[in-house]
Amino acid sequence: MVMKTITKSYTVAAVASFIVLVTYLALFSSVSDLQLIPSLSSTQGMLQQTWESRTRRVDQAPQEIFFASATACDRSNTDYDFCSIKGTCSLDQTTGTLALVDPTSSMSAPIVEKIRPYPRKADNWVMPRIKELTLTSGPLGHTRSCDITHDSPAIVFSAGGYTGNIYHDFIDGFIPLFITANIFYPDHDFIIVVANPKEWWMSRYMDVLGAFSKHKTILLKNENAASITHCFTSAVVGLISHGPMTIDPTRLLNSKSLVDFHNLLDKAFDTNLSTFKTQKPRLILVSRYGKVGRVILNEEKIKEMLEDVGFEVIIFRPSKTTSLRDAYNLIKSSHGMVGVHGAALTHLLFLRPGSVLVQIVPLGLGWVAKTCFESPAKAMKFEYTEYRVSVGESSLVEKYSKDDLVLKDPIAYRGVGWNATKMNVYLIEQDVRLDVNRFREHMNKAYEKAKSFMDIDG
Repeated sequence: MVMKTITKSYTVAAVASFIVLVTYLALFSSVSDLQLIPSLSSTQGMLQQTWESRTRRVDQAPQEIFFASATACDRSNTDYDFCSIKGTCSLDQTTGTLALVDPTSSMSAPIVEKIRPYPRKADNWVMPRIKELTLTSGPLGHTRSCDITHDSPAIVFSAGGYTGNIYHDFIDGFIPLFITANIFYPDHDFIIVVANPKEWWMSRYMDVLGAFSKHKTILLKNENAASITHCFTSAVVGLISHGPMTIDPTRLLNSKSLVDFHNLLDKAFDTNLSTFKTQKPRLILVSRYGKVGRVILNEEKIKEMLEDVGFEVIIFRPSKTTSLRDAYNLIKSSHGMVGVHGAALTHLLFLRPGSVLVQIVPLGLGWVAKTCFESPAKAMKFEYTEYRVSVGESSLVEKYSKDDLVLKDPIAYRGVGWNATKMNVYLIEQDVRLDVNRFREHMNKAYEKAKSFMDIDG
């Protein structure tokens, strides 16, 4: 039975550096967990500078670095580090130490590398909160024997940081994991090892983890837990990222893309769409509520209008406790999704190719809407459209005069110093009251596309 409403909204953390501010615009779906919000400082640089342009490409391919030496790290990228151990290695769960197992080695001073395996290394607020792991080419102190020996390699990363916001869960976790796996172990099974796991993380993402690996995920416990040493055939520590919600097939030898990642999610949840048949195009209306910013103030009228257009409309209010399988089944059975720019639009990953995605873009957020959701939507072959909120539809018109740069020229207002105050104007202070008639014209076209998709794909 399809759920009609899933209540609450995603909790999200805010950030202090420019790199996170760029993607943060798509993430700020809730501010209820205030202890997660650090103070935000002014930042400099071009406002619309993208992740790709900030990333320095290296001459060596990751595979070449992996096989270059027994223990090696690449720290050349501005957004992530990754290290590798070529050959049998042991992992102490409690200390987070990976050591090369080489009985023939006579090295008196082993090579030691430190890494925090989370792809936001320029974020000075979050990175100190990521567990630091140690890699060594020889034993450090007391040598432990293997308690459990595996016949597979490992990929080790952190599920800390901004985990808990679905946008971060995917752009800092599962999409980089997909990229990393297809670089190092494209034709081999591997074992997932996770540092900083939150209590709910495993149960929420068990299906997704199972699609990546047939092996049980290993969690790095705290130092007071019972110590178990695992041994692997080799290991990669850290995740490689191509940018926010991006997989660049030209940078993978097997040319995998975001479509292939979407197919992996299909494998994870294995939904039978025949149980979700509908007579009308089903539209998921992603709802924001409370004092989170970017709320549709006349949501009920908009829902009535969408139903009058011809849609079966389902209000979707996700939270951290929302069953991911239920959310997947609901969205996979739909023919379109509409919502204001925000983290919950990450659920577009669950739509079928050919579905309609309508992103409502509040005042001042045009460029980031493109980066976070338009580009991946098009890469996944959705029928993407966007509705640009006019000045009269923004609640900011009640707070600022019509000649204020906030309304008159958001780009000039933001300038190159996108700081906390300016960010909050467009992300937190702003709600929207959509012009029902103007929005109806936009959604009439969306309906025709959704109806055509339903007639072909069911």
